[in-house]
Amino acid sequence: MAKVTLIFKLPYYTEWGQSLIIAGSAPALGSWNVKQGLALSPVHEGNALVWCGQVSVPAVFTCEYSYHVVDDHKNVLRREAGEKKKLVVPEGVKDGDVVEVRDWWQDASEALFLRSAFKNVIFSATDNAKRQLQSPSLSKTLDPEDIVVQFIISCPRLAAGSTVVVTGSNLAVGNWKAQNGLKLNYVGDSIWKAYCVLRKSEFPVKYKYCQVSEAGVSSLEFGPNREVDVDLSSPKPSRHILLSDGSLREAPWRGAGVAVPMFSIRSNEDLGVGEFPDLKLLVDWAVNSGFHLVQLLPINDTSVNKMWWDSYPYSSLSVFALHPLYLRVQALSDAIPADVKEEITKAKKELDKKDVDYEAALSTKLRIAQKIFNLEKDKVLNSAPFKQFLSENEEWLKPYAAFCFLRDFFETSDHSQWGRFSQFSKEKLDKLVAADALHHDIIRFHYYVQYHLFTQLSDAATYARKNKVILKGDLPIGVDRNSVDTWVNPTLFRMNTATGAPPDYFAKSGQNWGFPTYNWEEMSKDNYGWWRARLTQLSKFFTAYRIDHILGFFRIWELPDHAATGLCGKFRPSIPLSQEELLGDGIWDFDRMSRPYIRQDMLEEKFGSLWTIVAANFLHEYQKHCYEFKEECNTEKKIITKIKTSPEKSLWLEKEDSIQRGLFDLLQNIVLIRDPEDSTKYYPRFNLEDTSSFRDLDEHSKNVLRRLYHDYYFVRQENLWRQNALKTLPVLLDCSDMLACGEDLGLIPACVHPVMLELALIGLRIQRMPSEPGLEFDIPSKYSYMTVCAPSCHDCSTLRAWWEGDEGTRSRFYKTVIGSDKEAPSRCTPEVVNFILQQHFDAPSMWAIFPLQDLLALKDKYTARPAAEETINDPTNPRHYWRFRLHVSLESILEDKDIQASIKNLVTSSGRSFPGKKTDKA
Repeated sequence: MAKVTLIFKLPYYTEWGQSLIIAGSAPALGSWNVKQGLALSPVHEGNALVWCGQVSVPAVFTCEYSYHVVDDHKNVLRREAGEKKKLVVPEGVKDGDVVEVRDWWQDASEALFLRSAFKNVIFSATDNAKRQLQSPSLSKTLDPEDIVVQFIISCPRLAAGSTVVVTGSNLAVGNWKAQNGLKLNYVGDSIWKAYCVLRKSEFPVKYKYCQVSEAGVSSLEFGPNREVDVDLSSPKPSRHILLSDGSLREAPWRGAGVAVPMFSIRSNEDLGVGEFPDLKLLVDWAVNSGFHLVQLLPINDTSVNKMWWDSYPYSSLSVFALHPLYLRVQALSDAIPADVKEEITKAKKELDKKDVDYEAALSTKLRIAQKIFNLEKDKVLNSAPFKQFLSENEEWLKPYAAFCFLRDFFETSDHSQWGRFSQFSKEKLDKLVAADALHHDIIRFHYYVQYHLFTQLSDAATYARKNKVILKGDLPIGVDRNSVDTWVNPTLFRMNTATGAPPDYFAKSGQNWGFPTYNWEEMSKDNYGWWRARLTQLSKFFTAYRIDHILGFFRIWELPDHAATGLCGKFRPSIPLSQEELLGDGIWDFDRMSRPYIRQDMLEEKFGSLWTIVAANFLHEYQKHCYEFKEECNTEKKIITKIKTSPEKSLWLEKEDSIQRGLFDLLQNIVLIRDPEDSTKYYPRFNLEDTSSFRDLDEHSKNVLRRLYHDYYFVRQENLWRQNALKTLPVLLDCSDMLACGEDLGLIPACVHPVMLELALIGLRIQRMPSEPGLEFDIPSKYSYMTVCAPSCHDCSTLRAWWEGDEGTRSRFYKTVIGSDKEAPSRCTPEVVNFILQQHFDAPSMWAIFPLQDLLALKDKYTARPAAEETINDPTNPRHYWRFRLHVSLESILEDKDIQASIKNLVTSSGRSFPGKKTDKA
């Protein structure tokens, strides 16, 4: 069998102790086992460090491969992003020939445009499908002076009808005339190739790739000339050179989008809340306004309590099931009886309120859906489309339906109270969903609702893709502790903990979301199967997604499950302060520092004349003027319970809130938090210098604790957190081809942005929450490319509410950002809105995404409603009612051609991409 020698060359700078390995599908490259792959050696070529390796393979050889950075033990430190590279030994090689592969490292940012948001939506796969696939061929018979060069370039952003040529400093490549250049053939997957036979004497050759439009207009790629040369001094020079040149160098692509919660949409057809079919209208409005993206908040079922506080969209009952709230009942059947139609018409009027009435809207939809189900259940559930849906989704759908049945039967989602059903098992599930069970129609009703939700959302998603609009979903950081997921997979969660965030811009006392933290060690045992299934499900509807609180994949703020606030937590994972370390620094009184520090003068100051009542009911005086909490009220949740249920509660009537705040302050008056699982480990309490416990310490202890505090929060964890993120985040990115963005607001460790850049995760920038220290307002023109920029988001006030909320803030913004010495207008006028939006459209950020409320503020007509009523969430309030609803319908703003034209003008004048003409094909 004829053999050829493959020589790989890859320019790549490594750090000390790192090297490169090629792993591939062929045995010669380790059959994807990195430790058995082809090890490369570094060679200096001019200013470049080039990693080289060679291997003997058959003359007819094809494989896939990728490069890996490894340590001295061949443990993978970094791998290439995107699709695996494909290698085909060129035709015409002879036994003993040398084929040189001049490669490039495909980083994550290059692979972004191969994600579905671009590949299947903006640069639609249908555009590429129209291109004729052509394998490059070599017709010339070679003589000893000939060298075959194969040009290979990836062009994922190439416009429909365009082609690619190589032009350069040689006649074979057109002598820098594009019309005479070497035409490349499209071989699929955005790759273009062509052979070129050059004489040895013709090297070196300088060249560039060039796009040629359907109309014949040529456009050279950006950047310096590329160059190909050969080493003629080698005893056996390469006869074939494969120039794997990466991607066509183009101007940075930039797009724009609109963000609105699903529940906030208003249309002429909805029943008091946005519904999945409404997304088609929103897509129409987006296309008319020049937007390539529509962003939603989470749309999973959250009906844990079947009360209004389930309106919180980040607390999932199931990470797979869609929320019945977004069901359009009119679309359930073509044969809805007249009385049910009349009921729908009546409900539409009753639910047409200023805000969402969560409980009424959900119960009404389920009641009507139940009536239609009773009429047509056999027809639908025996249909081929439903059977296919059930087959493809039964792994999560059956546990979900069983959970909903048990929740309603036991009147609680707390599965610890379900008796023999508290512990999930496959055998119990089979009995719960069995066809002969008395409650089987209840189970089937949940199947039916999810089937129609799936169908309605899939239809809207297809419509969006056809119109080159990305639907961007949201991946919540947690799940409700009383959820299907914690019932079915309890070992994947740390059920004695809660997730939150330390104090930041959003909440000065931190946040406690109540979700259990993840047991990453357990999740890793099946290669994060739960996450892979979750992302696969999300990708059925969305081509992009936002990773909520991406910092949680580096480290999570973990709280004990008895905490009600988010202040006294610790990061997981983190390197704690050991007792040995503290003793070495002269810190020895651990009880004093880790127990609430309560003195009589504090009680008198905090509670005034009520201090004795508070002390008698909640505290114990263990020595003169020194107090500790009684056992029955020594946690935040116990305090809340006692205040509400104590027989003595009449003594503090109408002062419950102030007493609760005071008792919480006392409970949080510590400087060290003892690890509940290891009493020799401690964590510095966040903002410990704010406590009187700290202020009453001696100066030596204060100085030591200041140093250790800074070390714990800002120094010692960085490498650990980086490693943790690089274990978990690539799993999310690899299990779907959606475009991923990360919400990276708050207290940002130094390791976060480098890791996000390495993984090509697009960050978030909000102008009033600057990432640069010392700035009050960010400068959009200085944002990096790999960001989404926005004037506001769902977790803060809208642009209008922010502007009109604080005179000092708007005055400073008006002077320093807008650059005016005049008095700032008290009202956020359309002119002010236009200026701020224009800043964001013009920013270098890949995406500029705007809340719909901020866009509508461009026109006085839409600002009659008080600005404060447009706020979606108040992060300081854990029981916030998520009920904001647009005060205008999508149909009415679709009719407003002026505002759509104004917005599209902002898009086009900023140089951002925009969709073409709208298509009505679903």
